[in-house]
Amino acid sequence: MKKNVLITGGSGFIGKYLTAMLLEKGYSVSILSREKKENTTTVSYYTWDVTNQKIEEAAVLQADYIIHLAGENIADQRWTLKRKATIRASREESIALLYSVLKKNGKKLDGFVSASGIGIYGAYNGEGICTEETAAASDFLGVTCQQWEAAVAPIANLGIRTVKIRTGLVLGKNEGFLKKMLPVFKYGLGAALGSGQQYMPWIHIHDLCAMYIAAIENPAMQGAYNAVVADNTTNTIFSKKLAHVLGFALWLPNVPAFILHLMLGEMAVIVLTGRRVSSDKIRNLGFHFEFKDLEEALEDCLSK
Repeated sequence: MKKNVLITGGSGFIGKYLTAMLLEKGYSVSILSREKKENTTTVSYYTWDVTNQKIEEAAVLQADYIIHLAGENIADQRWTLKRKATIRASREESIALLYSVLKKNGKKLDGFVSASGIGIYGAYNGEGICTEETAAASDFLGVTCQQWEAAVAPIANLGIRTVKIRTGLVLGKNEGFLKKMLPVFKYGLGAALGSGQQYMPWIHIHDLCAMYIAAIENPAMQGAYNAVVADNTTNTIFSKKLAHVLGFALWLPNVPAFILHLMLGEMAVIVLTGRRVSSDKIRNLGFHFEFKDLEEALEDCLSK
């Protein structure tokens, strides 16, 4: 009998790609969605309402694994106090709802895998390399990711193996981080941001989803793992390579930091700061990155 993987946030960029990979590998897939959707021949849909803590429990009870991707997009809107509260609540309350179903029914999963982010290490331009043992930062991103991961602890206390995937900037076709950059770069108007020296730990969508699948298939995986290619790419390097793939050379001066602060407010830290992040822990388990070269990854994402 096929193993069933329940995905929350399955209708998003990562969720759609991950669903396709899971189906290709012979898993059955269920998706929790805020709106009722018709089942297909390959995917079953269930509904939940995180705000009101309601859920179709059958989705959880038939699952062998849960991959939890749901949560408000950090970069969609300015970080007002209300928006910050919404971002945090969307992560913590959704996990709490899943936990309540698991505990009430005594349901044992083979594994629970939750998204997290390298934002846990904070917004910083320094030279130190962050590993999974690096302490969480005290800024908004650091605290948000720390609380996000802490919300998974009760599930681990049920005796369920839990894995947290700390994701960097995800590259995909017409999706993810590239989707925000391409409109400007396609017209030859791209430029580095701020100093340009801030690090940009990235990962191709294929490798990220392969890491999620490794997390359910490899019983040795437990705890946090950084999902990045550790090549020390900076914003200037990224911008130059993206321009090269699109057929031009950078010619505009860097976008001043104060302009980005005016446009984005506090959220400007996402593009103006960055940290070097290690992927040694996942590599030491034998995980292989298919896309390790940035230019090759960009070419794949921009190919038709």
